[in-house]
Amino acid sequence: MAAAAEIGGFAAARMAAPALRPAPPAPTAAPPQPRRAVAARSLRTTASERVTADLASATNGAVPALMTSEATTEITSQVIAADSRRKTKIVCTIGPSTNTREMIWKLAETGMNVARLNMSHGDHQSHQKVIDLVKEYNAQNTDGNVIAIMLDTKGPEVRSGDVPEPIMLNEGQEFSFTIKRGVSTEDTVSVNYDDFINDVEVGDILLVDGGMMSLAVKSKTADTVKCKVVDGGELKSRRHLNVRGKSATLPSITEKDWEDIKFGVENGVDFYAVSFVKDAKVIHELKDYLKSANADIHVIPKIESADSIPNLQSIIAASDGAMVARGDLGAELPIEDVPLLQAEIVRTCRSMEKPVIVATNMLESMINHPTPTRAEVSDIAIAVREGADAIMLSGETAHGKYPLKAVKVMHTVALRTESSLYNPTTSPSLVSPTQVLLNEEFSPSQLSKMFGSHATMMANTLRTPIIVFTQTGSMAVLLSHYRPSSTIFAFTNEERVKQRLALYQGVVPIYMQFSDDAEETFSRAISSLLKAQYVKKGDYVTLVQSGVTSIWREQSTHHIQVRKVQG
Repeated sequence: MAAAAEIGGFAAARMAAPALRPAPPAPTAAPPQPRRAVAARSLRTTASERVTADLASATNGAVPALMTSEATTEITSQVIAADSRRKTKIVCTIGPSTNTREMIWKLAETGMNVARLNMSHGDHQSHQKVIDLVKEYNAQNTDGNVIAIMLDTKGPEVRSGDVPEPIMLNEGQEFSFTIKRGVSTEDTVSVNYDDFINDVEVGDILLVDGGMMSLAVKSKTADTVKCKVVDGGELKSRRHLNVRGKSATLPSITEKDWEDIKFGVENGVDFYAVSFVKDAKVIHELKDYLKSANADIHVIPKIESADSIPNLQSIIAASDGAMVARGDLGAELPIEDVPLLQAEIVRTCRSMEKPVIVATNMLESMINHPTPTRAEVSDIAIAVREGADAIMLSGETAHGKYPLKAVKVMHTVALRTESSLYNPTTSPSLVSPTQVLLNEEFSPSQLSKMFGSHATMMANTLRTPIIVFTQTGSMAVLLSHYRPSSTIFAFTNEERVKQRLALYQGVVPIYMQFSDDAEETFSRAISSLLKAQYVKKGDYVTLVQSGVTSIWREQSTHHIQVRKVQG
């Protein structure tokens, strides 16, 4: 017996554009209900009823559908407690504080969704250890708690050299940077970039360590830039150097980066975060290489240089998402622009249905302290409210004193913020009236968008989780874009797709082999959710069969079903 019994279905078969009609006048919106009262509705159907489901508000009248009931029954919509699953994903940088088996397990249990390898630190041997541990965790946990692996390239960073001990820089002091290697005195240190002399001009402001210190350029020689300290502090080894308002004239992918990228291909990482991307050409170059290497790895550019902002649209269009790397972005551009740029980058990614990560300094104080500042808490909440797919911890988990507490804070703040965002009485917009009237036929992707929207509307109205079956991940990604109020359980028979979906907001990816019989697969999927306690007997679920690639359905049909879990 199947683990679920169908109680109602939406089906639109072999739809042709000529059948589309202009939308009727929109009904007057009902007054908003208190959040806690939303679920206290009931739906009643009888055997003789054929209830027309009016989807005009979501489809502009384009796709009417029929809801049928085979037996006289009263269906009381389940009263679902606020979804306790966090939807915004958490990226954790793995470093000395967290690179053991015990800590990776604890990070995953506390809330980590993506493990980030920062190639600016460590070597391939240390990163290999982390990759192996994450893969071991994934092999042992098959219930949807998937940890993806992101390799973050070092990029063309300009850094100061090694110093035996921190050098104290005082306001007004003269201090120099030289391209000579191995220099470390109380008033001069090396830099790792030979063209540093040519990139810097007298009058420029040098920012050290993301702006923690600043120096004004006073003069330069053939191999040395002489400065005066404006804002002092402790200069430690290998600190990042920026020139305010300028980007270094280095290639975005260095020789070291290519070696690290090859290392990532060999180990099958899920994402590359590419540092200091200035234009779309570097994305195309990397994607061409990955195609030639037969590597299915997604590319996430880090938006952190002044040169990237004018090319933002083309960079994101060429990529598989983006990261708002606010540290260097705020060093190369006026710091007051960073919040506006963050909102713009998130908005651009959302409009292109691509994931976006907000990163840098989110819980910086928790590197050394067990509790965050109130401003940091607000920073997390703002990123969640803006619609970020993921938020990231860097030093907090790499070398901080309280990595697990930092993840816990990020989890609880994101979860609490999300609880205020979702209104199940609203549904996403679909296509504009102009599109409905002027397009002679819809492409498969447009049909997928319509049904993704319908599925979200139904799940929001009935307050049910969504179950989707996907081979490419496209429908799960589309549903994530519509931001349903409940969890999206994405079943896939492709391991790479499962790993990749771990980054997308609201998606719980689960690997499962599909059988030739759709009902058997549905039954096994719901049984696995029951076993993992994601659903319980008597719950309703919204099941989606749609997408550009058909699995069991006919190519021209799309289905949305509401099912009751039987146990």
